[in-house]
Amino acid sequence: MSRNFKIQPSLETLNKMGQNTISEVLGMEFTEIGDNYLVAKMPVDKRTHQPYGLLHGGASVVLAETLGSVAAMLMVDQDQYYCVGLEINANHLRGVTNGWVYGRTSPVHVGKTTQVWSIEIINEKEQLVCISRITMAVLKKQN
Repeated sequence: MSRNFKIQPSLETLNKMGQNTISEVLGMEFTEIGDNYLVAKMPVDKRTHQPYGLLHGGASVVLAETLGSVAAMLMVDQDQYYCVGLEINANHLRGVTNGWVYGRTSPVHVGKTTQVWSIEIINEKEQLVCISRITMAVLKKQN
């Protein structure tokens, strides 16, 4: 899909949005903005581990939802609309014990009332760790 973002923020702006949120707690950082995709990284450490020392699946889902939600927001006129998650799924394909994981989201469908985003999370060896899909509702603001 080649639809471009309506808003082109800086990485600094995107990363400031994560202050005082779960993104900051988990150490997420946006690293790349394309015409219709975003990339962010997240550390695999004590903040994101499950009890066996592996990347927690829930942490991967938080990364995926953050990417999909922010990307959806960039597709709408924020004076008139906002986006909320309707559904997210994730398939965890490979364990990671340390280092960084990188998520990249791209649109599957951008409509007037819904958006669907695909998120691939890879490790530092560029191996697929998790694949996720999020469906977002596009809602009109009530003034």
